[in-house]
Amino acid sequence: MLVVFAIVVVAVVLFVTQPVPLDVTALGVIVALVVLEPWTTISPEEGISGFASPATITVLMMFVLSEGIRRTGAVQLLGERMAAFAGDSDRRQLGSIVGVSGLSAGFVNNTPVVAIMIPVVIDLAERTGTSPSRLLIPLSYASMLGGMLTLIGTSTNILASSIVARDAYLGRPFSMFEFTALGVLVLATGSLYLLLVAPALLPERIEPSEALTDEFDVSGYLTEVTVPTDSPLVGTTVHAALEAVDVDLEAVTLLRGEDAFGASIDEKELRPADVLIVRTGREGVIDLAAVEGLSHRPRRGIDEADLEITGDENGGTEQRLAEVIVAPDGDLVGETLESTSFRQRYGATVLALRRGPDVFNTRMDLRPLRGGDTLLVQADHDALDRLGRNRNVIVAQEFTRPTYRREKLPLALGIVAGVVGLAALDVQPILVTAIAGAGAMVTAGILEPRELWDGVDWSVIVLLAGLIPLGIALEETGAAAFLAGHAVAAVGDLHVVFVLGLLYLGTALLTELLSNNASVVLMIPIGFDVAIRLGADPYAFVLAVVFACSTPLLSPVGYQTNLMVYGPGGYEFTDFARVGAPLQVLLAVVTTLGIVVLWGV
Repeated sequence: MLVVFAIVVVAVVLFVTQPVPLDVTALGVIVALVVLEPWTTISPEEGISGFASPATITVLMMFVLSEGIRRTGAVQLLGERMAAFAGDSDRRQLGSIVGVSGLSAGFVNNTPVVAIMIPVVIDLAERTGTSPSRLLIPLSYASMLGGMLTLIGTSTNILASSIVARDAYLGRPFSMFEFTALGVLVLATGSLYLLLVAPALLPERIEPSEALTDEFDVSGYLTEVTVPTDSPLVGTTVHAALEAVDVDLEAVTLLRGEDAFGASIDEKELRPADVLIVRTGREGVIDLAAVEGLSHRPRRGIDEADLEITGDENGGTEQRLAEVIVAPDGDLVGETLESTSFRQRYGATVLALRRGPDVFNTRMDLRPLRGGDTLLVQADHDALDRLGRNRNVIVAQEFTRPTYRREKLPLALGIVAGVVGLAALDVQPILVTAIAGAGAMVTAGILEPRELWDGVDWSVIVLLAGLIPLGIALEETGAAAFLAGHAVAAVGDLHVVFVLGLLYLGTALLTELLSNNASVVLMIPIGFDVAIRLGADPYAFVLAVVFACSTPLLSPVGYQTNLMVYGPGGYEFTDFARVGAPLQVLLAVVTTLGIVVLWGV
């Protein structure tokens, strides 16, 4: 038990501090469990059993099915209908967002749902003069709550089903709609809260319809320099010219007469009277006065009109400003703009970086990127189109519309309905129907063979595979029973319903620190043993754990969808707790009483 506890403690610390990605920690857990087999009881075969677990394979296939739905534009279509229905009504806007994201997340992984909905919501906010800060937290929360409608709503549900199917627990997996009644109650309660109470708590961090240059405070860090006729820099490339001057400058736009060029201007040769819009710090503006070959041209301010360029026949390409969000599960996390050669790779110039309420305008190239960071970029239509199809980022404005296979939408929905229906009727397990559904997506042409794995979040797959043997070790060494015994000793005098509610709250708080999948692996064995010691129904305690693991509402780092809206909403860290804490308490009461009424304790 002590050895397993030590592994758990180290894993928890690494999960919380994240010096390495979560999936790397999960692989380390496997190694530790197997190397210390005499104490952990985990053989090499058990150590890698998570990779062959029905939960892991099912989640993998559900990612594929979600990608198929995404490629048809189903959620985008719902978003368009939502915008048309909402009109200028604040209440309709919020109700539409909550309804679409909540119901969609019951059948499609909520991360792509939120990724698709973010630009829809921001576009809606811009057209109606609403602050996006008033809409994005409800989008994230509703998608989390909607995930509890069905077994396939979240990877956590599927993992929990795999755990409880062991003989040591319930001895059977969850059925497709086993807890749908409770899920509907939770989603309805959360939706009413988001519609009636949350508006009084949600901040306006970003002014409605605020210009992007003002929102990111760009104009104070951009200035113009001209190339005099007798400049020694005439004939040199923009890149070489700025390298030659001893001032920290980055070229953003080249103005040449009536023509303008953006993004890929590093190799353009300078001509007399050229004007460069450059980014520099306030110290750099002062140093510009001493630069030979460039003449500083102070002006009152640079706005969107200076940075959004209309294309022309002389080689100037249309340039637009857009917000681009770093995906929490993407390859850019932990990298820098310099290490990824962002400008050359994507053909986009980064003008500013926002992390929650903080905006960075200088020295961004060496700053490690985090999930949820929002980049203000200047790019042409093709570059924005490439970014829009890249899983590492989310383009937060609807400047580009990906090419969806709308004609395949009925077929894709039919495949998902078949996967859900056959599993619900116990014709085949969800594992089998999900694999068949993923194959059908390719056979039907909804997904190209090369696209089959594009939508898979491999970090989640590896995380699941690494955590499953840890759960086995907690069970087989008696570590879970030991913790449950101490928990019962502390709260055993309370009524069993109060203990159930405390288990829910404790699990929800733990999930704020760990991933929801890690929390469900750690807490199901403990919740089950607590119920046995109290003489209560273990099923009720398992459900409390599963539902609590899907409601990390108190911080932006508690769940991926929170992190995805953190930057675009300009939120402060505490905004999530202000809106989420009352909802968390409300859900603890509703979920606990719902379990008692529906199944008893």
